[in-house]
Amino acid sequence: MVKLSRDERIFHTLGYIFVGFMALICVFPMYLIIVGSFMSNEVIVKYGFSLWPSSFSLDAYKLLFSNPKHILDAYKVTIIVTACGTLLLLFLCTMTGYVLSRKDYKYRNKFSFYFFFTTIFGGGLVPFYILAVNYLKFKEHPLIAMIAPGIFGYFYVIIIRTYMSKIPSSIVESVKIDGANDFVIYARIIMPISKPILATVGLFSALGYWNDWFNCMLFVSNKQYYNLQYYLYTTLNSVAPMNAVMANANISYTSPPTHTFKLAMTIVTIGPILLLYPFLQKYFIKGIAVGAVKG
Repeated sequence: MVKLSRDERIFHTLGYIFVGFMALICVFPMYLIIVGSFMSNEVIVKYGFSLWPSSFSLDAYKLLFSNPKHILDAYKVTIIVTACGTLLLLFLCTMTGYVLSRKDYKYRNKFSFYFFFTTIFGGGLVPFYILAVNYLKFKEHPLIAMIAPGIFGYFYVIIIRTYMSKIPSSIVESVKIDGANDFVIYARIIMPISKPILATVGLFSALGYWNDWFNCMLFVSNKQYYNLQYYLYTTLNSVAPMNAVMANANISYTSPPTHTFKLAMTIVTIGPILLLYPFLQKYFIKGIAVGAVKG
């Protein structure tokens, strides 16, 4: 082992302290959410948050899981939409990015301008709604309505194209000499080398689908097809008006745990998606050179 000098030891120590402090700043709000979800709603309203639950209560989770079938159905819909939407986005964006990264494709600048133009000028929400409902019949196909709007994004195409354009052309040329066509090159050479960018774009896409509730609100009317975010949104909105009605009528009743319910909602919704990070983290640190050598 190489013995570090005094300056290097001081630098490493300060670095560990700084990184640990930043990690604490990131973890501390999540810790308060977890603790607050197990506290009594009245205690939070009166005293605010605390580092340890002074009055342990499961009222928020009892309310949240009062109808387990609905929330399980919402989980199922969300998982299906997230998985299918992410896979379709990766397929379309990687193929588009690969084609636009090929210098021998003479129309790549024109198509790049066409895609870029759509990011600057858009028709707006009303034309999109009319197109989706009257012509694409999104309200008759709720799953497609939640998947289709997000399966292509030019921002992701730019990232993927930039990454693939740095792949040495000698790799592609050597495979062409062996008789491989473009799709074989894309599927068996380019995609394995591009695992880091696929993991990054896939994670961002999965987060977008998992947290989406707007498309469900616009196009889905059947509660059986509510995704998780919109189901919890409607559940919370059904609790708030009841509190207002009872308060205006001066009726004494046990108030639902509104504040702790929000915290419990946060835990339930973000818990599963956090499990993706440990599996995808290793791809963020891989360089293209390592992937090219292994390929």
